[in-house]
Amino acid sequence: MTTTTFSAVTGVKQRTAGTFEVDLSAAWTVGGRPNGGYLLAMIARAAGVVAGQPDVLAASAHYLRSPSPGPAEVVIEPLRGGRTVSQLRGRLEQDGVAQAEALFTFGSLSADTPYWQDGLPDPRLEVSGGERVPSEGPGGIPVAIMDEIDLRTDQPVGRVHTGRGEIRGWLGLPADEPFDPISLLFAIDALPPATLDITNTGWVPTLELTAYVRARPAPGPVRVLHRAHLISGGRVDESCHVWDRTGKLVAQATQLAGIRLG
Repeated sequence: MTTTTFSAVTGVKQRTAGTFEVDLSAAWTVGGRPNGGYLLAMIARAAGVVAGQPDVLAASAHYLRSPSPGPAEVVIEPLRGGRTVSQLRGRLEQDGVAQAEALFTFGSLSADTPYWQDGLPDPRLEVSGGERVPSEGPGGIPVAIMDEIDLRTDQPVGRVHTGRGEIRGWLGLPADEPFDPISLLFAIDALPPATLDITNTGWVPTLELTAYVRARPAPGPVRVLHRAHLISGGRVDESCHVWDRTGKLVAQATQLAGIRLG
């Protein structure tokens, strides 16, 4: 595993009040293209410089194109600055062409005990054997990002198809860096497509992703449950829930992705 931290590979350099220089790492790619959660976290890090609030609470991203590793630019536009929450728009550009657009809500995360949570999935995720996901996916697709993170799943991804459309795993960042609200935006898109529990496919590109950060996690790896719900018309929707090691829900997300079968 690399010793480069997630904070470093999502670092931003402010150029003007609303523009930032970034470098998209080739090490955080799937099939040679940067992971969507990695891109969202990078845009959010730039937004946090401008937000005036400490924590990202919600993010919604549309992926317009798949950027290449290398230099890029993030443009942040404040939309509303409130006393308790602020909203911003972020855009990732490469060579002057928009690659992803995102909306963010920033505020302050609460440490309160949840009032009600019976609508959540069971957080007790058993990962028997803890097999680490390799850096080569089904069909020989290079998944360089798996050499950076420590992702261990409950079954060999792409080699076992239970038909549940579900992948469960433990996720750790490089150099054992603790998760924070920004890196949780990566955690909700870190696992392989849950469709690999149904059938092997090629690339499953994210079209839209919406994430909520619910709490600050305790130090250590996080537990992740990734589920597919409906495959139809060349698209699939997936949900993701992330808990810290104490069983506290810290992030959740839904996404719509393209998929090619057969």
